[in-house]
Amino acid sequence: MIGLLRGTVAAVTQDHAIIDVNGVGYVVHCSSSTLDSLSAEEGAVSLWIDTVVREDMIRLNGFREQNERDLFRILQTVQGVGAKVALGILSIMTPGEAAIAITGGNDKAISKASGVGPKLAQRIVAELKGKIPSELLVIGEGGAAVTTSEAQEAVDALANIGYPPQRAAEAVSKALKDVPDGASTQIIIRLALKALAS
Repeated sequence: MIGLLRGTVAAVTQDHAIIDVNGVGYVVHCSSSTLDSLSAEEGAVSLWIDTVVREDMIRLNGFREQNERDLFRILQTVQGVGAKVALGILSIMTPGEAAIAITGGNDKAISKASGVGPKLAQRIVAELKGKIPSELLVIGEGGAAVTTSEAQEAVDALANIGYPPQRAAEAVSKALKDVPDGASTQIIIRLALKALAS
């Protein structure tokens, strides 16, 4: 079982990268955001790996962060979600953004991923709501981080003052891109209210 690969990027294609580890090229399937980051890398790279072994194949799925791999595995517990669909979701949003979309009931955000229709998006939200671990981080563009529990508190607070849960989740997702490192729930709510007002 391969859990981590460290090597150099030999090639990047539309759906996978080839990682050269001591002269052996491993084909690693990744999200488009991970592939984009790998194409710009020089020198050694590390990827967390999810290994799938079947009778007719061995498939490696690669991730820059452990939390991305963790969410990839959680997504696949939903019937109808395989590796391609899970990578499609992680191609359009960070693990934290996907986590807050799920916990906030925002199936429309999930349905924008390749291979995810409205019914599957609703099933993902229904089955995984409440199952996303709080240790998954939501990362802002400036490198700030808050836990999904803080983000969920902000969604709940906005819902309690009358905003529909879906709009509240979307506003919190936008706010998280601007939060300072270690932001409190109150700061997240304030920024989310600005997003709702704009």
